Amino acid sequence: MTRGHPGGSPLAEQLQGVPVTVMGLGLFGGGVAAARWLVAQGARVTVTDLRSEADLAPAIGELGNLPIEWRLGEHVAEDFERTRWIVANPAVRPDNPWLERGRSAGAGVTSELELFLLHAPCKAVLITGTQGKSSTTHFLAQLLGYAGHKARAGGNIGRPLLAELADLGREEVAVVEVSSYQLEYLERLPLERGAWVTDVVVTNLHSDHLERHGTLEEYASAKARALRALRPGGRAWLPASLALEGPFREPLGPEIELFTWNGDGPRLTRRDGRFRLDGVDLGAEGDLGVAGEFQRDNSLVALGVAHALGADAERLASAVARLEGLPHRVEDLPPIGEVRVIDNGVSTTPDSTLAALGAVDGEVTLLVGGQPKRDLSFEELVAQVARRKARVVTFGAAGKALLETFAGAGAEVRYVDQVPSAAVEALRLTPDGGTVLFSPACASFDAYLNFRERALDFRSALDQLRS
Repeated sequence: MTRGHPGGSPLAEQLQGVPVTVMGLGLFGGGVAAARWLVAQGARVTVTDLRSEADLAPAIGELGNLPIEWRLGEHVAEDFERTRWIVANPAVRPDNPWLERGRSAGAGVTSELELFLLHAPCKAVLITGTQGKSSTTHFLAQLLGYAGHKARAGGNIGRPLLAELADLGREEVAVVEVSSYQLEYLERLPLERGAWVTDVVVTNLHSDHLERHGTLEEYASAKARALRALRPGGRAWLPASLALEGPFREPLGPEIELFTWNGDGPRLTRRDGRFRLDGVDLGAEGDLGVAGEFQRDNSLVALGVAHALGADAERLASAVARLEGLPHRVEDLPPIGEVRVIDNGVSTTPDSTLAALGAVDGEVTLLVGGQPKRDLSFEELVAQVARRKARVVTFGAAGKALLETFAGAGAEVRYVDQVPSAAVEALRLTPDGGTVLFSPACASFDAYLNFRERALDFRSALDQLRS
């Protein structure tokens, strides 16, 4: 619940005839899900977004002829001062002046994720972290399904679960990926009503989103908010290094059971080629068909959480070989001639590209570029490229600066302005038997709405070469 929430009753009981403003419709489904659900509860819904009707046409089309008042291309005071609730898109900063204006007028501020958690009748697992949260979410939902449990994945992974609230049963587990932006809108925790958050996973913490959070410490504090969603008897899953101190340690009271990995304790381990939870065998690492060393840690955590939720160890062990990865995560594409091609388009940080590079053997040509993020160091990635004698093709807004950075370390590097032509250049540079690795290490917003659009542009360029 957020500031302004009147009492402990679920919000849906208070919405009939009540004015509600959805701030930021967006194009990723959350705003659409919130608006549709609010209309179904009888609220008088206004959608306001600074983008134009043309820009938002796909999202607007999904809402059809629902009774919604549209305010596009601008915000106006009355939509924030004469409303009871504001449902904010996570991309909107919580200290946005329009939100503060609404709060001053007595409006409560909430989000699509909070609406879901306040009203879901089932257990929920929240998964966050800088890297690996989507894959861990995806793996856990698969493992629970293979072990005979009802589960569905959603949240920041690209599936707003508020849209599926009516279909959720008490016996299901909602596996919810949550971003730091979303967590900033969960203000009073643990939740007093709604979903029973049994488990929270923090996969790791690296510098990212500092343009929003300012410092790594503030970013860590935003991530640590997920742990406050646990009720007594819940379980926290953390790398051993995060559990020792700082914002992740504070919420871990005696009523919360702590599970760690990559430490000295007996909890989650990868030893002798086996996944284990406190000595219980959960399968063979060699059975995992998803590429990347980092995916083994993601699989380990997913296996541990699934077993803690009641999934049988033998069934989980047999399911390891059936796990499938998400698109754009060290994903092998059809080769072009004798050149292997890997799409790791999900990468928007140097750390994630460094992990992907470690998953590739032999000669490699790396494609990096896009919109640079604030205060993220390329030093370690550049050093690894130099050691590997990898070729580099840079592109986009950061491309020329990255050209100088990699060239300064002695790497063979080219700059090409756009992704399609960068793909062509990378293939030209790569000898037979080598690998082209698309792992941009920068945000996509210089030229694309999101990382998926950029990755699909890369794939489209390859398809044209194959035709």
